[in-house]
Amino acid sequence: MAGLSVEETLELWASSLRAAKARMRPLFTQARVATSAERFLDGLLGEERRKTGWMRAEAAGDPGPWRQQAILGRGSWDADALRNIVRDYALDTLADPEAVLVIDETGFLKQGHASCGVARQYTGSAGKITNCQIGVFASYVSRHGHAFIDRALYLPKAWTDDLERRTRAHVPETVEFATKPALACVMIERALLADVPFSWVAADSVYGVGAIEMALRRAGKGYVLGVSANHSFTSWAKPHAVSGTARDIAGALPPEAWQRLSAGSGTKGERLHDWAYLDLADLDAGEFNADFHGVWTRGLLIRRNISDGELAFFTTWCPEGTGMDTLVRVEGHRWAIEDSFETAKNELGLDHNETRSWHGWHRHVSLVMLAFAMMATIRHHANAEPPKKTMRRMPANPG
Repeated sequence: MAGLSVEETLELWASSLRAAKARMRPLFTQARVATSAERFLDGLLGEERRKTGWMRAEAAGDPGPWRQQAILGRGSWDADALRNIVRDYALDTLADPEAVLVIDETGFLKQGHASCGVARQYTGSAGKITNCQIGVFASYVSRHGHAFIDRALYLPKAWTDDLERRTRAHVPETVEFATKPALACVMIERALLADVPFSWVAADSVYGVGAIEMALRRAGKGYVLGVSANHSFTSWAKPHAVSGTARDIAGALPPEAWQRLSAGSGTKGERLHDWAYLDLADLDAGEFNADFHGVWTRGLLIRRNISDGELAFFTTWCPEGTGMDTLVRVEGHRWAIEDSFETAKNELGLDHNETRSWHGWHRHVSLVMLAFAMMATIRHHANAEPPKKTMRRMPANPG
């Protein structure tokens, strides 16, 4: 950790862990259950590569995994309340009005058919159709760092329409089928209701059109949302008319329309691509919400890979005059959630959940989110610039 001694690093870790445990302690009515939950968190943050019940139990000094399993299954506590605690805990450190809310999904590979929501479905985690669960996540990304603040387990219709499977997995009766974009909409609305400070939403093409766009326009939030190459765009009241699919529009652009820009720093340096942007229409924000004023612009952002020319397309919504470099930066924030998935799986056991129930999945994932938020908090404080030392003015010599 930059600029910290070993002693300072250990104290920062210990104080952050105490704070995280204190946040979740009120969820548990019995002291022994709270202690088990704290040991569960210790296990997630431990050095063991596999965060199984037996591994966590061994690290906690328990004779078996039963206490660890009870936290996810038999115990009585509210995983959604922990989700809210994690969100508020993360925002205490990461909050920034210019933050980006990033929506994405990840797969949890499974064998068998009993785990809640499992089905043969496509997951980008494996790059193919395979037997897995799909979780949709919202990550809060700001100049201070990034952390998960919401999550939802996607249930295919084969699950929501099957009463026997629902009963075995303890799926609440109130849960109905919802598409992934619908789950994302709920998470965005939840963030708005909680007054989470953010100015933008970024997501890939699964979430790029429809209800999410309208919800964000009504909320006065900008967006950079992926769309397919076949998505149609039309301009109006612009000097140069644009109409057609995203792919055709990109193909007709002259060479001077492209700029090489960085979408942010990655593990291998600046993530450079060629970009083009077309503003398609200017609209009054008051058309979507009478409380908002000013002109906003609907546009098309196009990314071209430098090495192979592969194209990606994004529908955008932003205040009039927003530069392409800002939209590129917002799109680049999606990298943070990909990094978060990798870290949470490799280091915190995000995909090591052994329970099969609805509650087990949400409890396990929420505890991992707390561990991740704690690490984000530590990283921010460790990397914060130390206060500048000032020379104390000596008093004048009375003699």
